[in-house]
Amino acid sequence: MDGAFPWGNSKVDAASGKSAFCFPLATLSPSDWLDRNLFPLKTTIPDALKADIPDNKWGKLFAATPVIMTVIATMLAGLASSEMTRAQYDRSLAAQQQSKAGDQWSFFQAKKLRSALQHNTLDMVESTTEVHPLDADALKNFLLPPLTNPEEMSAPMRQVMDSPAGRQALVSLQTGALPRTSPAPAVDSRVKAALDALRDAKPDSEVLALLAPIPNETLARALQAAEDYALAVDAATSPVGQAIDAMEKELARQKSIQPYAPVIALSRSFTGARLRYNSTRYDAEARLNQVVATLYELQVRKSNVSAERHHNRSQRFFFGMLAAQMGVIIATFAMAAKQRNLLWSLAAGAGVIAIAFAIYVYLYV
Repeated sequence: MDGAFPWGNSKVDAASGKSAFCFPLATLSPSDWLDRNLFPLKTTIPDALKADIPDNKWGKLFAATPVIMTVIATMLAGLASSEMTRAQYDRSLAAQQQSKAGDQWSFFQAKKLRSALQHNTLDMVESTTEVHPLDADALKNFLLPPLTNPEEMSAPMRQVMDSPAGRQALVSLQTGALPRTSPAPAVDSRVKAALDALRDAKPDSEVLALLAPIPNETLARALQAAEDYALAVDAATSPVGQAIDAMEKELARQKSIQPYAPVIALSRSFTGARLRYNSTRYDAEARLNQVVATLYELQVRKSNVSAERHHNRSQRFFFGMLAAQMGVIIATFAMAAKQRNLLWSLAAGAGVIAIAFAIYVYLYV
């Protein structure tokens, strides 16, 4: 039996008695396929799949959780790397400061050694010969005799003796005191307490406790003031030292020309006064170098503390990044297992913990 249908023809198989449908494929155009609805274009999503993610703001938030966790993990990884870089910078800065402190300690030791040598030499001179206190007027009159014969005294020596440095040199040789300079700069009370603790060899924990409230800028200003004062003292004593050296050369020249007893006695008194003055000067300069070196030592300890702090912060940021990555992994498993309600909550909780931990580290560690 033949039957006409809108989508084909029906024929009866003589052997089986069953009907079969024959499609006139060759006679169908693409539009006929669409008109006869042979390939339906509309598809529908099963309700079970729609129910996995609620169609509200929480559903959208749950769907975006893996992306949010990835961003958080990346941010924490960047913070961990930044803190580690700052820790390495502080370690390098501490090494540079330690090198500068070593230079100042070397200056301190060299000047203390020179002072000790001056003391020892003076003791030997006084124990082997008779040394009288220097008469500044007698020295000046000897080095600057009346100009009856100007050729006996060179013009440079007269310039030295008439200069302010030359007059100050005579005073310093007679009294053993250094030239007057501006008062030493005032030191912050907190810095002074830390300096005293370091000089007294207090435990590091006590020194660090005193250093903690001191800002880096305060410590840097104290160090700069100490270095400026050391330079000021050196600028005040250098001309006097040069004038004393010039007097010594001229006195030695005059003694070689006229080796009389009064000249030898005057030369011996001058030598004793020069040794005493130089000993005082080296002691004073050594103390200034000691102050500068100790301030550098405080900077070294503070930089090391800062480096340790940044290192600890880097570790904790790294742990926070791991927690955020765990949230991403949990969210990924949730999507794969299609059991998102509980696992999405775990992912969101891990992200919240990571953020809270990072804030705690940033503010309090």
